[in-house]
Amino acid sequence: MENKQVCERFTDTKGSLHSFTYPALPAEDDRDSSKSTECAHAQVKPGKKKKQKKKRQNTEKMFPEKILTEQPTSQSSGNPKQDTYIQTTCDQSTQTDVLQNKSTQTMATQTFQLQCIHTQSMDSKSTQTHRTRPTLREVYEGQGSADHSSEGKEPNQLTLLTWNIDGLDVEDLKERIPSLLSYLGTHRADVVLLQELVPPYLKILQEIMTDYEFLQGDDSGYFTAILLRKSRVEFLQSNIVKFPTTEMGRNLLMANVCFSGQQLCFMTSHLESLKTSSQERMNQLRRVWKWMREAPDSHTVIFGGDTNLRDWEVKKLGGLPDCIMDVWEMLGQPEDCMYTWDTTTNNNKEVPFPVRLRFDRVYLRGPREGLWPHPTRMTLVGLEKLRCSRFTSDHWGILCTFSFESSVQ
Repeated sequence: MENKQVCERFTDTKGSLHSFTYPALPAEDDRDSSKSTECAHAQVKPGKKKKQKKKRQNTEKMFPEKILTEQPTSQSSGNPKQDTYIQTTCDQSTQTDVLQNKSTQTMATQTFQLQCIHTQSMDSKSTQTHRTRPTLREVYEGQGSADHSSEGKEPNQLTLLTWNIDGLDVEDLKERIPSLLSYLGTHRADVVLLQELVPPYLKILQEIMTDYEFLQGDDSGYFTAILLRKSRVEFLQSNIVKFPTTEMGRNLLMANVCFSGQQLCFMTSHLESLKTSSQERMNQLRRVWKWMREAPDSHTVIFGGDTNLRDWEVKKLGGLPDCIMDVWEMLGQPEDCMYTWDTTTNNNKEVPFPVRLRFDRVYLRGPREGLWPHPTRMTLVGLEKLRCSRFTSDHWGILCTFSFESSVQ
């Protein structure tokens, strides 16, 4: 049976062209058999060792033996889309940085094929004696292994997941995309905040996750999105605030909703990257805080996203405003949730020395009247290593649970 391919192209905020080719979503009665699955697997194996060897060689060229410090350096290419600083921290007070090159020029010429991620099926028209891989929809739905009904959750208990899913990484998509859907299906958070989403990922998620309302911060390049579970959250309105001086197309995406009779505003953003963009990142954080403070008194405001923050930047701004709290700190600073970008465990990015940072954060501004959302639990997701020996993303996701009670404790 002929596999129909879908090719999508988009440009990022710097005008670089990206091309994604993947099989079209099949009809219910037109799925590939396990034989086509084996053929697709065979197509991606040749040359993989060469690719890995080339990747290692590029990494060796990328990182000099001398570790870059926080002193100003002229080694940057001058293109913020091509250079990413990764800050190390064994001690938050003495942090060093290395320069990791993300060449959009290379990505522009690279076509990645999401082979068989749509076309795997449990059944075939022919008589099969063995089970094939499940489809993405079956992965997301858990094949009936768990009860994800709204009745299974407390009416006053809200779950939120924020995650930078690293949609720009073109490696091992056949495992990373199903893994992402498996996590999303397992947790079925009431609100999902995503960063580094790209159009092909968005298309797949929208086709599979029909139980969610999708709001996106852009429609090209890479962007943020807010997903609202329809059976639990009533969408009211959304807004996008552009950061006027960003050089990376960053913005603030907001959604006003009603949950269990409570008015809430959810916000997400991917703040400016790179150590050299510290001032712009702090300017963006000020704007986030401003919008959180100025929300209606009756609203609970929750922000979650990839802030790229260093702790000293928050201190330089005078710390958090009085009305805004860091959920991680509210829960007693649990050590197992401290680092959301951690190369001591996560090997998706090849860095020649340990890097541990709390880039991803959740902020809360409670209502000045009505029920107050108390964070009760925080855990990291995406910690399981896949068969390809990599992870779903280079970031861990943050899953939080809030319980609405009558007063602040």
